[in-house]
Amino acid sequence: MNYALVQQQIESALKISDTSKNDQLYDLLQQLQPYDLSEILRGMDERERVELIANLPLTDAAEALEYLEPEVQYQILHHLHDSVASPLLKQMSSDTVVDMLLAIHPLQAEKMLRLLPEDYRNKINNLMTYPEYTAGSLMTVDYISARSYWSGEKSLQHIRKVGHEAEIISYIYVTSTRGELVGVVSLKEVILASPGTRLADIATTDVISVPAEMEQEEVANILSRYSFYALPVVDSQNRLIGIITYDDVVEVIQEEATEDFQKLGGSQPLSEPYFKTSIWDLFSKRIIWLLVLFIGGAYTSNVLESYQGALDKVVALSFFIPLLIGTGGNTGSQIVSTLVRALGVGEVKFNDVLRVIRKELITGLILGLSLGVVAYLRAYLMDVEINIGYVVAVSAFFIVLWSSLISAVLPLLLHRLRIDPAVVSGPLITTLVDGTGLMIYFTTAQIILHI
Repeated sequence: MNYALVQQQIESALKISDTSKNDQLYDLLQQLQPYDLSEILRGMDERERVELIANLPLTDAAEALEYLEPEVQYQILHHLHDSVASPLLKQMSSDTVVDMLLAIHPLQAEKMLRLLPEDYRNKINNLMTYPEYTAGSLMTVDYISARSYWSGEKSLQHIRKVGHEAEIISYIYVTSTRGELVGVVSLKEVILASPGTRLADIATTDVISVPAEMEQEEVANILSRYSFYALPVVDSQNRLIGIITYDDVVEVIQEEATEDFQKLGGSQPLSEPYFKTSIWDLFSKRIIWLLVLFIGGAYTSNVLESYQGALDKVVALSFFIPLLIGTGGNTGSQIVSTLVRALGVGEVKFNDVLRVIRKELITGLILGLSLGVVAYLRAYLMDVEINIGYVVAVSAFFIVLWSSLISAVLPLLLHRLRIDPAVVSGPLITTLVDGTGLMIYFTTAQIILHI
């Protein structure tokens, strides 16, 4: 879609003063999805954003706002008349409202809260108390709940009354008189049941729920594992306090995957999108590990220095140093990236360490043999002494095997020690394999070449 062209057309329609203005806007906007609207809003100035939002249907305006950054959301709501801003803020999902209020200045947040009804304001204030990256911080209070003794007909009447405020109506969460979660029933089951059927008679009582304190990554794993549209969140007394929807989990998965990728490169994850991150922030997030690796790499120089005599006798050995230590590092990086992801999604645990070692050693054995043959052919084509070819081939085999062992154990060990393996494993593997790989290479050379 050409956002710039549509934006120009919308801006032209907004300037019209006669009664055809709304008709032209309707024709332009009915073809746009909420995300498309948010992209067009980003390209507008503040006055145009406010005017466009004021002319949108309430539901469309709320959905478009949810794709915008918290600061932009606040700017728009702040410049709208209270009679427009209040229902619009109420229409937005509660988790989005909380994210906005936590991102802006407390005085600005206080003003926004005053626009909400008291009961809803109390719910938002309660949501803001949960720690970041937990189920409580991720949940929304915009859900449908019903008492277990309600009939199907009464439940449908309730849905018609409050359903427009709910983020999802596919599930009706059944609660006791004390608010305890006792079951869940789908909207389809309620519709198909006889009008007088009690919810307690058709609800599934074996409900999968999560505590508010659970880490968001674990919540994402549970929701994706069971393919639910939403997951109920309960407090310590098993009282229903909110739900987490699949779209929130998609964002979590994207955030966690992005964070792991950044950590695997030996850098702290960015808290803002790349182009919004300052040069100083990039520097500060990268320099620590670069210094650690720089210092750690010094021992590689010490290894080379200690084997200087062997290099002086057989200069050709130096030709293959980059090839061998690069092979060891690449092998380790492949294993680490696989295991870090497996640990993240719960496929592998520390108790599986022996199974992981066995699997990676067998794989490393096959890879080492294959790369050893290739390394020998490389030495042969370089027309060096045949024994040097043997040294390179044997070294490649043992370096790959050693790297496989270290890379299989280190991520699991770090995870066990509650150290994020993503940010540590990759750099450590590279540093360890570089030095130890050289030791394997020169020791092999001394044995085969008798130097």
